[in-house]
Amino acid sequence: MQETLFCKRVGHLLPYSMSDSYTTDFTNPSTFILLGIPGLEAANFCIFCTMYVIAIFENFTILFIEKMDPSLHGPMYYFLCMLASSDLVLSTSILLKTLSIFLFNSREIDFSACLTQLYFIHSFSVMESGIFVTIALDRYVGICDPLSYSATLTNPVVAKIVPDVVLHGGILVLPYTFLARWWTYCRTNIIPHSYCEHRAVVKLACIDTHISSYYGLSVAIWVTGLDVIFIAVSYIQILRAIFSLPTKGARLKNFGTCCTQLCTILTFYIPVIFSSLTYHFGHSVDLQFYVLMVNVYLLVPPHAKPHHLRAKDQTDPGQAAPALYSYRE
Repeated sequence: MQETLFCKRVGHLLPYSMSDSYTTDFTNPSTFILLGIPGLEAANFCIFCTMYVIAIFENFTILFIEKMDPSLHGPMYYFLCMLASSDLVLSTSILLKTLSIFLFNSREIDFSACLTQLYFIHSFSVMESGIFVTIALDRYVGICDPLSYSATLTNPVVAKIVPDVVLHGGILVLPYTFLARWWTYCRTNIIPHSYCEHRAVVKLACIDTHISSYYGLSVAIWVTGLDVIFIAVSYIQILRAIFSLPTKGARLKNFGTCCTQLCTILTFYIPVIFSSLTYHFGHSVDLQFYVLMVNVYLLVPPHAKPHHLRAKDQTDPGQAAPALYSYRE
């Protein structure tokens, strides 16, 4: 009964010639229907399109500057380039389809394409979480133990970290797609979302999907949760070291090093945590607000990273770390 009411509620958002077939019973549909953000298509097309263009431009700028400037060929900037590359994939994976929904009302997505989008979004989200851990590690060593920085974070060490982070995300998310393909779908093929989010897809299955739910929860707790704990502990130690400096100028200089990084990290993790809590407990949260929030971490973090390059003098470990060590002495 609830599914029928839901289909009637969103039926006016779809072309009349298609809406009837989407409200009938079926088994394992070949396509899904993405609703986007119901009622906000006109306003959000301009916003999303502008933010996507800016994100693409800024992230490619980061990659170009890092490649062309030899002084930026260091661990922290390699990690920043990893973050820029991850954001390019994340924003492209979701926004190309989202913009086609807003502009062309192209809501259909093939089942296999939906699972591919699901895989890329979630795997690169896990990778991005791992990259934030490496950035926190870089800042911790650079500020709290600067004399060992060059010996600890060498290029061979960074070369080992990069594939570990990539494999970490790619392998952990594979069961998402395998399980999603395994389930039988017979309720509806309408996804009240702007992209193929794992939980939104699995909810359409007509059999017990607790395996997917438990696995997704375990990944959230043991991967993202541990990443958040490590990052929090690292930055607590970093801030303690910064505020122990004797001069205001030194404190401000080193605090500026971490401020933008913390803002970027928060804009990534807060929507992720909000999405998880809303899925389990926030059943009364407005659908439009929920969909907007879960899009934030794919759109906002790419706009914060260029400040790292503009603040090069503050973030260069070769300059900031020895200065901090001399103050601590």
